[in-house]
Amino acid sequence: MAVLARSRTVAPPGWSRWLVPPAALSIHLAIGQAYAWSVFKPPLESALKLSGTASALPFQLAVVMLGLSAAFGGTLVERNGPRWAMCVSAVCFSSGFLIAALGAATAQYWLVVLGYGAVGGVGLGIGYISPVSTLLRWFPDRPGTATGIAIMGFGGGALIASPASAELLAVFGRDASGIARTFLVMGLAYAVFMSLGVLLVRIPAADWRPPARPAPGASADRPLVTHAQVSARSALRTPQFWCLWVVLCTNVTAGIGILEKAAPMVSDVFAHSAAPVGATAAAGFVGLLSLANMLGRIVWSSASDLIGRKHVYRLYLGVGALMYLLIALAGDASKPLFLVCAAVVLSFYGGGFATVPAYLKDLFGTYQVGAIHGRLLTAWSTAGVLGPLIVNAVADAGKAAGRSGPDLYTRSFVLMIGLLLVGFVANELIRPVHPRHHEPTEADGRFAPAAHPARPAPPTDPEGADR
Repeated sequence: MAVLARSRTVAPPGWSRWLVPPAALSIHLAIGQAYAWSVFKPPLESALKLSGTASALPFQLAVVMLGLSAAFGGTLVERNGPRWAMCVSAVCFSSGFLIAALGAATAQYWLVVLGYGAVGGVGLGIGYISPVSTLLRWFPDRPGTATGIAIMGFGGGALIASPASAELLAVFGRDASGIARTFLVMGLAYAVFMSLGVLLVRIPAADWRPPARPAPGASADRPLVTHAQVSARSALRTPQFWCLWVVLCTNVTAGIGILEKAAPMVSDVFAHSAAPVGATAAAGFVGLLSLANMLGRIVWSSASDLIGRKHVYRLYLGVGALMYLLIALAGDASKPLFLVCAAVVLSFYGGGFATVPAYLKDLFGTYQVGAIHGRLLTAWSTAGVLGPLIVNAVADAGKAAGRSGPDLYTRSFVLMIGLLLVGFVANELIRPVHPRHHEPTEADGRFAPAAHPARPAPPTDPEGADR
């Protein structure tokens, strides 16, 4: 439709760039519901007679589809603009809930997996990357802060969805019919909410310039920050891309392993303690992790503008490994320690997502950063399978062997420590991109548009307006 065309989303003179983060937030708050999936696991397992591993399939497939749709759809998002992408996201994400509702109502679990996992997962992927390159172009002076504001919505989505889902299940019932009605209501509600972002988002005009101010992190990672531009195809040929892929994958695996099984995990760990954790408290634990996830995205990404991306990832991976070590050693001895360590891990998990677009901008420029970001999110797809698989498989095997309490998860925690240390080493290996991968500039006889975002694009370049 014409209203979705890129040309119809160019901001008029005087448009405030601070209206763009709320548009991105409306999309990310909605699709962030994925982090509340663990609330649906116990009722699904009870109503449809599923194992813990089976009940994780919709979430795992959604994360896989997120990465794949972001990777293959990144170029389309760059070409068609954020409004088109946000609309596609809203349609797919909402439709996924409606298909899942049909699956729950008819006790056809494959429809739940197809709807929420496959169709909804496409909505996750397209929606996640839809505002990123636009935000980086509106905020070249504050890349970490800008993307952190928007992407924190994805982390905070479960803060709304978790209690809302629990309340809807309490009203409609925790049987198959109640689950179906809950999915139906949520799908319709998210369709309306996401439409706000579709209508509000804008891209900067070709001659727009940001307010003059020094970049806060200009000296923090000076050796890594480039003023050249690298295409998405060339980025895939660099060791920096693949080192960052490993960094993101290991950091996400460590966080998503806890998050996907948060409610059952906290109940299992403290099942034999003096004060076991009930269903309501477990849902509260999911909310706490979502809050940490959300706040980590804005706090740590903003900090990266000051101390540099490489330093902040050293924090995520090194201190994250220490937190997992404390959880493994403490067992069920201290609830506060468990909650604090888990919250810190989830804050690093969220911060890693919010910081990575700015890290990509530092390494590869803004030329095709949206497409590069989409390809990098295949690391999330891998982690979305790896993290829950490790935690669920180890827990299921432990239950079969007669283990209980924290012993169900200790091996998983040790594996996470090892993965985080691998990510730490990969981060240390990141160096500036070799000039042979840079796009030619005017001095070479060819213009790399994103290298000079304030200049009007040449008449022959149909997409120069938003590069």
